Amino acid sequence: MADLERGPLLDILAGIFTRPFDEPLNDAEFNAIALRLFARQYERNAPYAAFCARRGRAPEAVSHWTRIPPVPTAAFREVALVAGNPDDAHAVFRTSGTTRGPERRGVHYIPDLSVYHASLIRNFAACMLPDGARLRMVSIVPASREMPDSSLAHMIDVVLSRLGAGQGTHCATVDGGIDAQALSATLHEAERSGVPVCLLGTSFSFVHWLDGLVERGERFRLPDGSRLMDTGGYKGRSREVEEPVLREMYRELLGIPATHCVNEYGMTEMCSQFYDSTLRDTLRGRDAARRKLVPPWVRTRVVHPETLEPLSSGETGILQHFDLANAGSVMAIQTEDLGVQVEGGFRLIGRARGVTPRGCSIAMDILLDAVRERSD
Repeated sequence: MADLERGPLLDILAGIFTRPFDEPLNDAEFNAIALRLFARQYERNAPYAAFCARRGRAPEAVSHWTRIPPVPTAAFREVALVAGNPDDAHAVFRTSGTTRGPERRGVHYIPDLSVYHASLIRNFAACMLPDGARLRMVSIVPASREMPDSSLAHMIDVVLSRLGAGQGTHCATVDGGIDAQALSATLHEAERSGVPVCLLGTSFSFVHWLDGLVERGERFRLPDGSRLMDTGGYKGRSREVEEPVLREMYRELLGIPATHCVNEYGMTEMCSQFYDSTLRDTLRGRDAARRKLVPPWVRTRVVHPETLEPLSSGETGILQHFDLANAGSVMAIQTEDLGVQVEGGFRLIGRARGVTPRGCSIAMDILLDAVRERSD
């Protein structure tokens, strides 16, 4: 794994990003760190403290991480959820704002990038490079210098510079979109040299580019060991493709088998990501169903959409994530994503359609009421 820079929050989390990926912290280890972070966040994050106090969950009343109150992701659109001064943040990431306009974009302040980098590097290496390969990284996401508030662009830039062979290649810009000519030249070079590549991009961008390949009658047979990471949904775009169909397009047009196509599930409000298990399982000789892997420093629960009570394995509910890498903001996150807990991880179903799930809406009302009460 690439060397990691050090920061004050990373010192609190010493050791959790270097332990074997298949060996999560036991409950006592996770609980000790989670409670320490919760106390720190309660002390330094005023909106979150007001939310917790309203629910009767001050640190002295919480003895287990499952009792730490998760904050709805929608809250990041309303208040600055940072354990400290937002002006001191090393980075500020914003959600896309596609559905609500730029004034309603969620904001995640990152006071210590060393934690974010430690999490993403360890996670990506374990799930996308489990064979230890050093591949040429090819991105169809613009560089972070063009999208400084994009957590995805930042993540991919770190991957290109820290985990790839050479400098990596960006074949997209904000103004011009995907540079199909440059991308084709890069992939033809890989074919000629026999050196495998790792393609990185959003699902919608890949669909758009693959449609262009079909129109031009162009296809590739990338070298064995090549792989691909796609991420994100379609958010009302005109063309939506189911994941199995998209994986078949990758196989037919790029020569990358489904086992080497990994979908990443992440969000601006979290410092950790979740990757499909397929590549790690395949390269380790495991025959297991595709699922999202949970990093050792994260706990994911599936809860009832109304009561937010935990559900049994196999039942569909709302995902909650308890992410120790979110040390600088809020470690307990309440999503509006549906999932099912399965052995070795969870299956992502997608966004809850229509109105916000009642449990999430109630939690959001409690937070806003608590913040207003404190400011009065």
